Amino acid sequence: MTKPKPARRTKAQQRAESLEVILDAAEHLFSLRGLHGVTLKDVAQAAGVHTALLHYYFDDKKAMFDAVFARRAHITVERRMDALDRYAQDCGGKPTVEGALRAYLDTDLQTYIEGGEGWRNYATLGAQAAMAPDWGAKLFDEHFDAVVLKLIDLLKQALPDCPDEDIFWGYHFVTGALVQTLARTGRIDQLSDGLCRSEDFPAIKARMARFLAFGFEGLCRDRAEERLVQDAPAPATT
Repeated sequence: MTKPKPARRTKAQQRAESLEVILDAAEHLFSLRGLHGVTLKDVAQAAGVHTALLHYYFDDKKAMFDAVFARRAHITVERRMDALDRYAQDCGGKPTVEGALRAYLDTDLQTYIEGGEGWRNYATLGAQAAMAPDWGAKLFDEHFDAVVLKLIDLLKQALPDCPDEDIFWGYHFVTGALVQTLARTGRIDQLSDGLCRSEDFPAIKARMARFLAFGFEGLCRDRAEERLVQDAPAPATT
């Protein structure tokens, strides 16, 4: 018997595959050089396509970067949303700071652990975008605000007596630690003489949420003690 011929790919399938090749190539280059260090010609050469095809898909280089960013952003958001929802349901209305942070951070770190080099490239690219105060901040606002606010809501439940400003400052420090991790700069490798490696996401996952939870709890405890001192009655005078 002769084997049946494989089904011919449709034009839509061919376009989708071509676009994935372009986005993969752009993601890799952007992770190495940043938005401003890459040209459309660079991406075309890396993807093995004509530059005209890039203009067919994208208005300009920034539109291409946005497409690269959005391609994986919705995946990590959905995974963290699901993890936070499951934790909120499982904790029975009594969330802990560490539990909420683990749902948020561990889920994201596990994505980079399991996702291979493509996801590692995206991690570096995301860290670069996080440090861009104008266009990068807009991308983060657009894609990540919903999941961040879900985390903050759980943190408020876990620390009901903590002022909102300290919860938000705490998140500010959380995102700083996460961005530094995703950047994989190798700085900790140098400082520790190889004892710790910025590529070692499992080691980071084992420590990050617990470390940051102590920061939230300590800050909020200190502020509560300050309020007790401020509210204490003045000593009687004779």
